[in-house]
Amino acid sequence: MDSTGGGGLERQLAAAKRTVALLAGTQAILGSAAPMTISVGSLAGYQLLAADKSLATAPVTGFNVGTALGAMGIAIVSRFLGRRAAFMTGAMIGATGGTLATIALFRGEFWLFAFSLMLIGICGGFTQKIRFAAADASPSSYKPKAISWILGAGIVSAVIGPQLAIWAKDAFEPVTFAGTFLALLPLCLAAIGILAFLKLPQPTRTSASGQPARPLREIIATQRFATGMVCGIGTYALMSFVMTGAPLAMVVGCGFPTELATLGIQWHVLAMFGPSFFTGMIIARIGAEKVVALGLVTLMACAVVAHMGIELWNFWAALVLLGIGWNFGFIGATSIVASTYRPHEADKVQGFHDIILFGTVALSSFSSGKVFTAYGWSFMNLFIWPVAILCLVLIGLLLLRQQSATSA
Repeated sequence: MDSTGGGGLERQLAAAKRTVALLAGTQAILGSAAPMTISVGSLAGYQLLAADKSLATAPVTGFNVGTALGAMGIAIVSRFLGRRAAFMTGAMIGATGGTLATIALFRGEFWLFAFSLMLIGICGGFTQKIRFAAADASPSSYKPKAISWILGAGIVSAVIGPQLAIWAKDAFEPVTFAGTFLALLPLCLAAIGILAFLKLPQPTRTSASGQPARPLREIIATQRFATGMVCGIGTYALMSFVMTGAPLAMVVGCGFPTELATLGIQWHVLAMFGPSFFTGMIIARIGAEKVVALGLVTLMACAVVAHMGIELWNFWAALVLLGIGWNFGFIGATSIVASTYRPHEADKVQGFHDIILFGTVALSSFSSGKVFTAYGWSFMNLFIWPVAILCLVLIGLLLLRQQSATSA
């Protein structure tokens, strides 16, 4: 190997690792908004409603709608201001949302609270782009590990978010949960401080060889992209559907204390992000497709445990399995999607992917409260089976095609 070329590759890898480290720090801080919102958002909505409690998960749906809007908005902001400024803008929107949510709780205004969580969700949508920014700043061989490290930063989020939710819940008693959302303000400001030291390469808009970008419809029509996207959406939507309903099932349905429900969400989020430190290595060894299949099987195991009973261990074990299944399924699916486009095609493909993804996730979280109110916790978990089986079939077909292409 040419020594100059080898040294250049080493410098590129070292720069990528520094960039990923800063992005991981940002992810750890801003990512805590999601477990904070999910763990108490539906409970806060429940206490703000009068007779009809079926809309209790609407604020969490607002969060997911905001995430979809943020996924679209960051592509626009990044084009004009650059990715670093876009991430800073997202953090500022999150700080505004947390402040408004606190005001809404003091005033007892349900729809203002839902709107505030939508703003926090927009920040979440901007934050979701961090995994793609890390991948785009890394050499091809380092991309799966970069994605894993970013999602692995969620371990810190899993601790910060729920613990702040518990610690600050009664800070402004008797206005429950107001302190939780006000705590987002210093978190977002801390993220902006980290981002000030970040240098990100802009996504390439033209290929080095002058090769034109393919039309979006051509890319999304490929079997590999479609399989990755459907599996990513299926995995994430199932996770959101079950996770959003779990606090209501534990507190309202079974009478467990709010603190135990919040800790259940913390274990769930730890399980979501904990495996990320080695998921990338597993993908490199056995392939993203098999990792997605492993995640889908784990989601079905979650359904089995949830159907077994409504003791505390059933809820916590199901939530842990739900998190692990999401980790393998979503990281694997993201890796599949990331392998289907060229660097100068990244923005449009990622934007399309995340808009559909988080739009579907918003629908799943909204339906969660409706289904729980009408049919209960056990019925909710039945939805895991058809979605997981469909995704397994698609993964199987993709593997068969790859084997045929290899043997040809």
